[in-house]
Amino acid sequence: MQGHLGIDVGSVSTNLVVLNDKSDVVAWIYNRTEGKPIKAAQKSLHEIKEFLPDNLDISSVGATGSARYLAGVVVGADIVKNEITTHAVAAAHIVPDVRTVIEIGGQDSKIIILRNGIVLDFAMNTVCAAGTGSFLDHQASRLSIPIEEFGRYALKSENPAHIAGRCTVFAESDMIHKQQVGAQLEDIIYGLCQALSRNYLNNLAKGKDLEGPIVFQGGVAANLGIRKAFEQTLEQKINVPKYHHVMGAIGAAILAKESRPEKTKFKGFKSCKTDYLTSGFNCEGCSNSCEVVKVQVSKKTLACWGGRCGKWEEVGTK
Repeated sequence: MQGHLGIDVGSVSTNLVVLNDKSDVVAWIYNRTEGKPIKAAQKSLHEIKEFLPDNLDISSVGATGSARYLAGVVVGADIVKNEITTHAVAAAHIVPDVRTVIEIGGQDSKIIILRNGIVLDFAMNTVCAAGTGSFLDHQASRLSIPIEEFGRYALKSENPAHIAGRCTVFAESDMIHKQQVGAQLEDIIYGLCQALSRNYLNNLAKGKDLEGPIVFQGGVAANLGIRKAFEQTLEQKINVPKYHHVMGAIGAAILAKESRPEKTKFKGFKSCKTDYLTSGFNCEGCSNSCEVVKVQVSKKTLACWGGRCGKWEEVGTK
């Protein structure tokens, strides 16, 4: 049995998925990155092995996410792709006629416009937390409500509070004001959900034609309040895939499978025990002064990346 591994290492979560030759999910793992992408990737690789059939061999590996190059070196990836590509591929696999992808993660958010399965336009928000999952996490903590309960509270709202969502600081002060004037908890929570959806659409969707079918993915897609807020604003049904939280990894696995490597670069599950060392330096070869990252094992450099000209990407250069 052939398996295809996808790994998505982001700033908040590290996700691994194994697909079979029909691109069905055989196993998946979702873990927190906690600022340690190598450890998170190795831990997830060790854990997913326990869910795989004994007769399954990994024949291709794809990596994506903000730490995709690092993950690719640690695991041994055959392809490394950006998040826009992998999320678009995964969405089109689940909903073949998808035309709009809404993706909201812990630290960033994306919108992808597809036509006939091809990415026509996209936008990303990586500079403001107000349109991301961390915004809701922070407000849930302040309200002493588990984030998993946010959606249930939001659906009870009959008179949602209007909360400024363009900035986390303003949103928090506005939320406190609503509490002080006696607004119901469920109305405040749904107001926060509406604020996040409003911020997302104002920042990322401006000037874009959001046609259906619309697919909502990322960890925040589990929040029923956010889904309802998007459906009310867009006046369209929102599709949330079963594996919405690991779609980047699914897309990476599909692309790896389609690349059909003669021999995979996968280092095997033993790589979860290897001690990797990362370090950085500034290249002074020109005025760009690029910050280059290198990965080493036993003082041997496995890979470098980060330079604009590409001269450090040759393995073992420094």
